[in-house]
Amino acid sequence: MIKEMELQQLAERVISGEAVSKDEALSLLQIEDTQILELMNAAYKIRHHFYGNKVKLNMIINAKSGLCPENCGYCSQSIVAETPIDKYAWLTKEKIIQGAKEAIYRKAGTYCIVASGRRPTDKEISHVVDAVKEIRETTNLKICCCLGFLNPDHAKALADAGVHRYNHNLNTHRDQYEEICTTHTYDQRIDTVQQVKEAGISPCSGAIFGMGENDEQRVDIAFELRDLDADSIPCNFLVAITGTPLSGKKDLTPINCLKILAMMRFVNPAKEIRISGGREVNLGSLQPLGLYAANSIFVGDYLTTEGQQPLDDWRMIAELGFEIEECAL
Repeated sequence: MIKEMELQQLAERVISGEAVSKDEALSLLQIEDTQILELMNAAYKIRHHFYGNKVKLNMIINAKSGLCPENCGYCSQSIVAETPIDKYAWLTKEKIIQGAKEAIYRKAGTYCIVASGRRPTDKEISHVVDAVKEIRETTNLKICCCLGFLNPDHAKALADAGVHRYNHNLNTHRDQYEEICTTHTYDQRIDTVQQVKEAGISPCSGAIFGMGENDEQRVDIAFELRDLDADSIPCNFLVAITGTPLSGKKDLTPINCLKILAMMRFVNPAKEIRISGGREVNLGSLQPLGLYAANSIFVGDYLTTEGQQPLDDWRMIAELGFEIEECAL
């Protein structure tokens, strides 16, 4: 059992610039459940050092839904899913721009334009670029895109338009990737993150936990993200959507989720750690505790699943004594 003093000392070492080892990270995931408050206190020490009590809000717009040829087992938009969801081609530029206004209303500082599919076409990139340019001319929102695999020309076009960040998650551990998806490879995902970095866009990459990975693999994912130097790390927790191959899977408890968030903070201390999809379902009433390790959440709905009401998120943040880091108008 790790003693409270040892947790605090480890946090102090991390703040001073010392990297934790994989064995130390694993010990955080395997700490006794009765020590969860001690763990979150130590994680908060690191979080507060780098981010104070600020919380970043992000909002997603599902700009293109369903119609995806990939077979990702967790996704209701994949070709193998039988989930009854809305399926539509691209939203108009006007609707994407309107979404940016909604993001500001919800106090989000980052607006995430997400589209299903393997990779965007030249025409689709132009569509996004036109919308982004207009949003950037009229707001100070940071723009994140998640459009699938990119080539260097598309990455450059997005960068030139003013896209700040590009999301492309690793999703799961390399060794079990083929159990989750076989229509593309783990290395292709790594390549897209690198293309984004080379174009000068801030890389956003994380994982979906609860898809069968073990604790050692969760640690490996955290270290892979550290090695990729991802600036923003979304920690998703599986929502086993009916109609998907992973329907009914339930590997996580709220305490597990808190341990993962704390471990991710120790391994990637200065990075934006975001509690993402599955926050409400998997953390439940322990959601507020997650913000002692994470400094960012999504506000509103996700792609095909509902999120918590913005008012409830605002209240949760305020009651913690934390402060929303809003977009400067």
